Formats: sequence, structure tokens, C-alpha cells
Amino acid sequence: MATKEFPLQPREVEPISTKYRTIRTPIPVPDSVPFLTRLREMEPRSMGGQPPVIWHGGEGATVRDPYGNRWIDFSSGVLVTSCGHAHPDIVKAIKNMADQGLYHAYCFPTDVRYKLVEELASWLPPPLKRVFVLTTGSEACECCIKLARTQGLRVGDKNKNIFVSFDYGFHGRTMGAQLAGGAPALKAWLGGDDPHFVQVPFPDGFRQKDTSFAVFEAALKAKGVDPNRVCGVMAETYQGCNATLMPPHYAQALRAWCDKYKAVMIFDEVQAGFGRTGAPFGFSHLSVVPDLVACGKGIAGGMPVAAVLGTDELMSIYGPGEMTSTHSANPVCAAAALANLQVIRREKLVENAARLAPLMAEAVRKIKDVSKGRIGHVDSTGLVGAMQFTKPGTTEPMPDWAWEVVWGCVCKGVLLFAPVGVGGCAIKLNPPLLIGEEALREGLSVVEEVVHSC
Repeated sequence: MATKEFPLQPREVEPISTKYRTIRTPIPVPDSVPFLTRLREMEPRSMGGQPPVIWHGGEGATVRDPYGNRWIDFSSGVLVTSCGHAHPDIVKAIKNMADQGLYHAYCFPTDVRYKLVEELASWLPPPLKRVFVLTTGSEACECCIKLARTQGLRVGDKNKNIFVSFDYGFHGRTMGAQLAGGAPALKAWLGGDDPHFVQVPFPDGFRQKDTSFAVFEAALKAKGVDPNRVCGVMAETYQGCNATLMPPHYAQALRAWCDKYKAVMIFDEVQAGFGRTGAPFGFSHLSVVPDLVACGKGIAGGMPVAAVLGTDELMSIYGPGEMTSTHSANPVCAAAALANLQVIRREKLVENAARLAPLMAEAVRKIKDVSKGRIGHVDSTGLVGAMQFTKPGTTEPMPDWAWEVVWGCVCKGVLLFAPVGVGGCAIKLNPPLLIGEEALREGLSVVEEVVHSC
């Protein structure tokens, strides 16, 4: 469903000046309204869904506009800027590669691609081994679907072609990714369900109370799916509409099920990968290793880089020239990604996310307590928190409440992206992984204040 459009009529707001936040003008800034209006006139309507703040620059865990306002960034773009904004090592890497005179190389070998692939491979537990660098999370998920479908033909026959994913899941906006997604409204344009793509309940403990693996098997049976026809199963380690990791017992049972029926097990780690959960990957918490991993967002700290990480067998299915991408490991983007991953290691940002995880968890519980029953469920893992606004006592989405909270936070100097998830009812809290405790506490206190006052 479409999100609610933020108005371009300036709202008078209380001036704010703290160590991390500065609000000096009405929001949106009156001088920005002609710019924002013209932008909305020129672009698709779909591009108008975020708060009307013109990003001009940033430092660390803050973002500023051209008019003297500054926000604590609880968006990280959209869980992208793990190392914050304007990190000197990433800026230097981008400049140096541009100065070298190389900003495109297609699939011809480059030194920076070698170094990036080597770095990514060093994050992998066996049997994951090979790395395919791409540009977006959607592209990575599409590649995983293709590999699973192809492997089904290799180990079975033409009937081993059913791809299983989860209700409310999100894997991107391209055709295959949306067929695998679990939001019916997002794939209505396809003209109905495809029998080769099947969704089952995700064990989140809120909309699906029973988190036993028996639900997975029962759902397939109810849909008339023969397990021997399943070529692959793809799940986010935590869904984009919440922050609940798949329970370890469920993931382990799924691993065993995939092994039994020769199905490819895939984790979509586009949001979770490279430290967001306080561990290298979301699946690091689950005591399982998938066959394929789709990654993106936090890999490059802001540049368009994604990757598929996989076993030697699956990543060797296609021969030379059969699985490539025009901008695979673009040199400038690859340089940024390499620097980003090195910063995550050197500055121990995975450990920082783990250290601050209890603070995030306690904060979202407190926010729920002051919400007057309007927040039906909260969860968090590492440095991602989620609050789902629902009709009290139900799971029915109440998106207008979530929208008002986002707008209120932006007016008070905390930047959030528009509500997401089921019916647009979920607010995500996703600061850069380098955020300090002081800034995190200040931002969370603003969110609590806004929720309490709405």
C-alpha cells in the first residue's frame, strides 16, 4: 500500500539546540517548499513518501539540511549508512578511486574488486565460500531465486520448481523479488498469485503466535505443496516490518528440512548483514548456515553495492558470461564498500551494536508502555528496533498513528523514514552502527516523548 504523503505546508515547531539536534526553522523549511514541490511534479508519485527534509550533508550519526537544521539519524538512509555519514576513510576511498581515473570496468578484473571479494569472503562461515558482487538487494534476491530454481532442475526435474517464502516478507521491487514477497498488495500488478511461489507464516510471535516448525509443514500441506517439489526456501532473518529474528529452533528445523528435500536454503540479509544485529549476520544468532545469502544496504555504507554469498556448488552452476551484471563491483562503489567493511572491523561496530542492544530493547519496551495501547508489539535486535501501531488488543494496523509519530519526531530533530510493514503500521529505529550511547539515548527519549504526547 502507498504511504501517506507528508504535507508541504510549513509547520511552526519549537526551536531545538542540543549537542546532536538543531531545529531553527518551520518544517518543512519555507524556502525549500518550491524545490520540493517541483521535485514532486517531475518525479513519480512514489518518490514523495518520505519526510520533506532536504539532505545536504552529515557527520557521524547526524544529518543536516542547507538551512541550519540537524537531526539525529535513526534511518541510516534505510539501514544503509552503518559507518555513519562522511566517514573520512570512506570519503578518502571514493576520492582516491575517482582520482585514479577508473569509475567503470564492467566484469574486467580490477584490484579493488579482488580486495572487496577477499574481504567479503573473510566474513563467511563454511560452507559459504564464493562472492558475487551486484548493485541492489533486489538484484541479489533475484539471483538467489534463479540459482534455487536452476538447482531444482539439476537435482530433481522440471517439477521441482516451487519457491517458498514467508507472509509479510519483503525482498525487493523487481518481479521475482515481489513474487517471493509476502505482501499481496505489492504484487497485485502481476495479476494474481503464481503457483510456483508460495508463502507460509513467519514465526514472529505476534501475528503468528505458534512459532513451531510444525506450522511451516502444515502450511505447505494446506496449500497442496509436495515437499519434493520445493526448490528453495527464502526468509529474512528478521522481517523488514519488524525486528524479530527467526527463532533458532525454527531455523535449525528449516535447515534439516531443506537438507532432507534437497531445497536451497536462502537467507535475505539485506537489512541484517554486517553488524546490524550485533553479530556479523542475522543467521549468526541461529546456529545454522544457509546455502545462499543475499546482502546489500550496509555493505558499502551508502554506495550501491549488494552481493550474493554462496556455496561452491551453487555459485558454480553457471559458466563464464552466463551470470554477470553491468555494474558488478563498480570500482568507486567497490572502494567505498571495502573501506566501509574495514571500518566496521577496525572500529568494532558489530561489538558496538551488541553493546547498545540492551539499551535499544529497553527503550522500545518503555515506548510501548507510554503509547496508551496504540503500540501492539515491539521488538529489537542489535541496533534495530520496531514498533507496530495497531488497534488496541488486535493486530489490525493503524498506520495514521505511526505516521503522526514519524512526523512529530522529524519536527523535534530525530530523523525517521516513513512507516513500513503490514499496512504501513511499523516504525523502524535504525541508527548508524557507530552511534554513541549519549546520542542514542537522546534520540530514543525524543521518540518516547512524541509517542506519549500523540
